[in-house]
Amino acid sequence: MKVAVKELDLYYGDFQALSKINFSLAKNEVAALIGPSGCGKSTFIRILNRMNDLIPSCRITGDVLLDGENIFGSMDVADLRRRVGMVFQKPNPFNMSIFDNVAYGPRMQGMRDRRKLAELVEISLKKAALWNEVKDRLKKQAQALSGGQQQRLCIARSIAMEPEIILMDEPTSALDPIATGRIEELIGELKKEFSIILVTHAMHQASRVSTKTAFFLLGELIEYGNTRDIFTNPKDKRTEDYISGRFG
Repeated sequence: MKVAVKELDLYYGDFQALSKINFSLAKNEVAALIGPSGCGKSTFIRILNRMNDLIPSCRITGDVLLDGENIFGSMDVADLRRRVGMVFQKPNPFNMSIFDNVAYGPRMQGMRDRRKLAELVEISLKKAALWNEVKDRLKKQAQALSGGQQQRLCIARSIAMEPEIILMDEPTSALDPIATGRIEELIGELKKEFSIILVTHAMHQASRVSTKTAFFLLGELIEYGNTRDIFTNPKDKRTEDYISGRFG
C-alpha cells in the first residue's frame, strides 16, 4: 500500500477530532472523502503531510505509513511534503510569474539549471492541462489567470515536485461548472501517475472521479470501499442516509 493509516486518533487539546481511523490507498487510486462539514475530512488529509504539526494543541496517536515507513518517525518533514503534495480549496498562486510559480519548489530543492527548469515547468504544465493556454505568457503574473487556470497552476506547482501522492481539499468548490469539469478530467489523467486523495462535498464528483470512497461522520470513518459499492450498496445505514440526502 502507498498509504496505510492504522488506529489513528487526533486531539485538539481535550477535544477528539478523529477517532480510530483505519484507511489505506494503493498506487494510482483516487480516494474521495465525503461527509458533512466539520466531520474531519480536511483534518484527516492534513495529517498525511503533517500540516497539523503547526497547531500547538494537536496530538496524534496511531500509525501513518507511507510505503511502510511511519511519517511520524525519523522521516524528514520537508521530504514528506515533497512526496505528498497539497492543493487547497481556494487557488493560492504565489505573487510571481506563471513560470516562477511552477519552478519555485524545484529551485528551493537546489535545481539551478535553467534548461532543466524550463523542461520541468513545461512538463508540469502539460500534465496539469494548462500548457497550451499559458505557453506564450509564462512571464505574466499568475494572478492574471482565471480561477480555474489558477487552480490548475497550483496542481502544476505540486506536480513539479514529482510527488507520489496529491492531496486535494475541495479543489473545485470555488470554481464554475466548466472549470470544475476540467479539473475532474485532469484527475482522471493524473491518477495514471499519482495516487490522489480528494475531499469533496459534491456526491456526483466523488462518484465520477474516484475509485474508492470514504464516508466520514463526527470524526469517525464510517465506511470505506470501492466507490461503486459505497454508492449502490452501502453497508452502514448512516452512509445510505447521507448519500440519499436524508441529512448533511
